[in-house]
Parts: sequence; C-alpha cells; structure tokens
Amino acid sequence: MHRIIVFLGPSLERESAETILAAEYRPPAKRGDLLRAVQDGAGIIGLIDGVFHQESAVAHREILAAIRKGVTVVGSSSMGALRAAEMDTLGMTGIGEVYRMYRSGELVSDDEVALVFDPESGFSLSEPLVNIRFTLEEAKRQGIVTVRDHTALLAAAKSIFYPQRTYGRIVSEAGAAIDQETRERFLAWVKLHAVDQKRKDAVAALEYIRGIEK
Repeated sequence: MHRIIVFLGPSLERESAETILAAEYRPPAKRGDLLRAVQDGAGIIGLIDGVFHQESAVAHREILAAIRKGVTVVGSSSMGALRAAEMDTLGMTGIGEVYRMYRSGELVSDDEVALVFDPESGFSLSEPLVNIRFTLEEAKRQGIVTVRDHTALLAAAKSIFYPQRTYGRIVSEAGAAIDQETRERFLAWVKLHAVDQKRKDAVAALEYIRGIEK
C-alpha cells in the first residue's frame, strides 16, 4: 500500500474525507509542501486545496519533481484542479468538473476557485465564483431566476473581489437589475440548494484515489 497524503481545506470537511479515504490529511498546500510530502514517503499525493494569495502557491516544478520520482499526483476541486489542467500532459491526473473547465478554457483565472476561510475551523467565509456559476445555472434551470436575472447576478459576482463574495452581497451588487421578489426568492432558495461543485469534485478525487489503491 502506498502512503497517501492529501492536502485538504475548505473544499471538503476532513471528517467526511476520512470516511471516503484513509489517508494523511494536511492543510492547504503552499510552496514546498509537495516536496516535503515526497520526502516523507508519499506514494500518492492528492492536491485539492492550496493557498493562493496568503503565501506562495504550489509550484509547477515541485509537482513535476514528485511525478519524476514516481509519485502519483491527483488534482481536483481548487488549486488541484488548476494545477492539473496545466500539468496533465506531464503526468498529473485531473479529476472533476472544475478541472475539466480549466482544461477546456471555460475557466481561466485562479479567481474562480479562490475564497477566504477560517484557518482554525476551515469554514468558508466567502463563496468561490465557480460554485456561484453552478448555483446560478441550477437556479435558472429550476425557474428561480430568469435568464436575464442569471446574467445580472453572474456579472455582479464577477465584479466583487473574491474575499467578499457572498450571495447576499451578490444580490445587493446586482441592484435594480433584480426585482425585490426575485431577490427574496433566490436568497431563500440558495440557503438550501446552493451547488458546491468544489466539494463534489473533492469527493470524486478521494474516490478515485481509493479506487487506484484497490
């Protein structure tokens, strides 16, 4: 059995992750952390969450160094999806919809998956833009918002700096483009039905790693 080290943060709560995959879970990766994981004997590395702006992000060269040493590196959901889309032709494995969207060019900026979170609890304090995209699509599909509302809300979300993105702030930023009834309906709906694609992709990555270990 390989030693499995997974870098995980706000994309998926650790308690749920541990029920899917027995692994050593470490906080969101920063530069140098993957090299340390290799030095610690990792045979499989799951890169899900990583830092973006607080500290230096995971470098491409350390992922490549891990791959060259025979380590399986799987990326998904957040920083992992971004790096996998950039390095899948060099041996990194990408999993999930967020990875697919970066790979296809539908997503470009790391701003799509960036958020702020409580470092103690790991609880998200803002909403990543990619999750907002999926949530607005689902709201449109269910008739909670119209096509025009969807366009206005997505434009509002894009205009907000990533640490301040919340659904309340997005609706407020959309202003008069959204009528009051739609505002109230959407905010009530989103409390129970917001789509967390990053979480789904993190689960998929852990299931993939579990599968290759069988």
